[in-house]
Amino acid sequence: MTTTPPWSLLDLDRALRASWAADTCSPDDITRIPWSADNPSWGHCDITALIVNDLFGGDLVVGEVFLGAEQRGFHWWNRLPSGAELDLTREQFRRGETVRGARTVTRPPGPLRRWDEYLALRDRVTAHLGRIPAPAA
Repeated sequence: MTTTPPWSLLDLDRALRASWAADTCSPDDITRIPWSADNPSWGHCDITALIVNDLFGGDLVVGEVFLGAEQRGFHWWNRLPSGAELDLTREQFRRGETVRGARTVTRPPGPLRRWDEYLALRDRVTAHLGRIPAPAA
């Protein structure tokens, strides 16, 4: 039986925005562009997509990020069980980056490469929303 959470998608978005910080930013991204409150989603797509997956299930989607012809990394977002795509960190790309080659991927088994950052972000989001489901095994 699925129950409706006591919060909305807007509440989740607000909780994430209040929770993203330099200490949860991807080290790969923070070495290129320092994290700042002016662009809070910078370097948070992977762990944000995992938290959305914890809450809603569905698929994880990843694509390659390019600036011009140069690949600059990867971008993660969600495809919800309804089929709708949800990308809560897309706004981080402000220098003309494009995302190409989107593909569905299997959720990596835990602990993840960025396990500590993921857990810190989950704890902060939980403080805003209340209890959220345990990470998928």
